[in-house]
Amino acid sequence: MVLGASPTASAQPAAISYPVAPGVRLNVRSGPGTGYSIVSVLPEGAKVRVYCQTSGTTVSGYYGTSNIWDNIGNGEFVSDAYVNTGSDGYIAPRCA
Repeated sequence: MVLGASPTASAQPAAISYPVAPGVRLNVRSGPGTGYSIVSVLPEGAKVRVYCQTSGTTVSGYYGTSNIWDNIGNGEFVSDAYVNTGSDGYIAPRCA
């Protein structure tokens, strides 16, 4: 869900949680890019639910290089390059 947006049935995540890359403490940002402020840090071994995805800053990470950012909560985004979704593409609806 995007900051300030109301949740909708289509914005609900799948019941699956995706693991963050092993050994990684992942920065959670306020928007889809490295230029956005860090709002928290996920601990090693964390799993996330992906509400929606959007394009942003290209990041090279554990699972390759990607410009896809995963929305994991209200105003919370992580680079898909560090989340094991099982796909190099979009696995959730695009963020509005």
